[in-house]
Amino acid sequence: MCGRRPRKLPPIISAQGLSKRYGVAPLFQNISFTISEGDRIGVIGPNGSGKSTLLEMLIGRVKPDSGDVAIRKGTRLSCVAQISEFAPGVTVRAVIESALERSAVYESERVGRLSETLGRAGFTDLDVSAATLSGGWRKRLAIAEALVQAPDILLLDEPTNHLDLAGIQWLESVLQNAPFACVVVSHDRYFLENVANEMMELNRAYEDGALRVKGNYSAFLEAEELYLHAQKKRQESLENRVHTELEWLRRGPKARATKAKARIDKANEMIGELAEMNARSRTASAEIDFSATNRKTKQLITLDAVSYGVESRTLFKDIHFSVTSGMRVGLVGPNGSGKTTLLRLMRGDDKPESGKVRRAEGLRLVYFDQNRQLDPDITLRRALAPDSDAVIYQGRVIHVAAWAERFLFSSENLNQQVGRLSGGERARVLIAQLMLQPADVLLLDEPTNDLDIPTLEILEESLLEYPGALVLVTHDRFMLDRVSTVVVGLDGLGAAERFADYSQWETWQRAQAAMAASKSAEGNRRPRPAGDEIRSAAAKKKLSYKEAREFSTMEDRIHVAEQLLQTKRAALEDTVITSDRMSLQSALSELDEAQKSVDELYARWAELEQKQA
Repeated sequence: MCGRRPRKLPPIISAQGLSKRYGVAPLFQNISFTISEGDRIGVIGPNGSGKSTLLEMLIGRVKPDSGDVAIRKGTRLSCVAQISEFAPGVTVRAVIESALERSAVYESERVGRLSETLGRAGFTDLDVSAATLSGGWRKRLAIAEALVQAPDILLLDEPTNHLDLAGIQWLESVLQNAPFACVVVSHDRYFLENVANEMMELNRAYEDGALRVKGNYSAFLEAEELYLHAQKKRQESLENRVHTELEWLRRGPKARATKAKARIDKANEMIGELAEMNARSRTASAEIDFSATNRKTKQLITLDAVSYGVESRTLFKDIHFSVTSGMRVGLVGPNGSGKTTLLRLMRGDDKPESGKVRRAEGLRLVYFDQNRQLDPDITLRRALAPDSDAVIYQGRVIHVAAWAERFLFSSENLNQQVGRLSGGERARVLIAQLMLQPADVLLLDEPTNDLDIPTLEILEESLLEYPGALVLVTHDRFMLDRVSTVVVGLDGLGAAERFADYSQWETWQRAQAAMAASKSAEGNRRPRPAGDEIRSAAAKKKLSYKEAREFSTMEDRIHVAEQLLQTKRAALEDTVITSDRMSLQSALSELDEAQKSVDELYARWAELEQKQA
């Protein structure tokens, strides 16, 4: 008797014909899609295209103007908002306990789930006030708060904003191995590449207002190129047909005949369709172009044995580094490792505890503050042009309305208060201010947060073309790889290292973490040297770059090899294989190869551990 095939579950969420407008222009219209088990959907689109609004619709906080959202009965849904805030005095432990209570988790399971979730998220002090945490740790806590509720679907709005690189990688691993579906609004291209198995862009350039593609960000880019190419061909064909019909209409056909009337109606329909396509294809983009001085000096900023600490903790010690003309430095490290402090030392806002920071005489520095400090009460007009209704840019006088238009603000926005602007809009205002200041060195502290992908790409192009020096703090790995010519990594324990690129820094970090774990395991067997001696020994006995890269992937490779070995062993329990001599011989041979592979990997792992011990 044949067994029944398992019944396919209906979609977790089904959205049909969603439309929403604020004011005259629609955010999106007639969008339909479903979210099913295993979906990890990345949502992108220009600022103002309605991504956050769409998430709000899915959880029921915003009602669509038309269409409806159906959620499968019994679905547990969690959401992580773009801004993570907690009430004063509420501890990390209390945040998670409250979430467990809201989700009706059995009391007997709560302690275990709390400890496991917060442990995986990296929290050690559970009684610290959540409101006093840094932006990155508040974001981690908000994600942990959502995860501990064991959702069927998780909605995340710009979850990588404020997370450091380690936090982003932690979130990637959570989502890659998640038993739940998720929808992620993000502008982090590497994050989307590593996490998403489907992509959707909200953009008026598409006929239906959205383009949904199976696969990650790379697959989306390929599909988008094909779509836009096909649309261009269709537009060109329609332009030719409209040209022909316009010529015919200019000859003044009489509409009395039925055929002539039908052709006139068809011509008007095509003209309207072409106008609509032209409107969709005109996508505005910010015009970013930083001004450099003509300084010829090679050495711009020199750090000579610079050390700095906060209270009893050393952020970095004995840094020797020079910023030279044309250099583009990517500054990386965990939250709290001193990246912003190092920028402030370079700028002269703070003094080092020891060592010297030397700046070339008359050096012009331009600084982008990650806190985006703008007076919330002034108008956009005054933020863009403080002294008059015009600015002077690269020797030319530009009216404030035209200047605002370069950064995607209309003349109607000019009297709006800065405090009412979105995070991405505030970032564009700051970039506009920086562009008016010719600089020898750009110091940019997290300029990418809240910027959409088109603006990020334009910012990258501008930084690549900028002839001066650049020191860039960002958690956007795509931008780091594309823009930086050298990477300086701070480990948060006082050490600073120079690397060729981000990948090399990442490999070094993993090797350092493995070495620290190995040292910790040996702690009970022999006395540990002082911190400075450990760092000195590690520096002398580091693996080569190639070996460190191999060592960092060894555990994953062993795990995969052991899974394969287990599969080969299980095959020998299959009577179909064991009853056939040839199949059995092949299975035994494959088992031997799998066992040999595991043994060789363990031997190599031990060899690398011994080499760095």
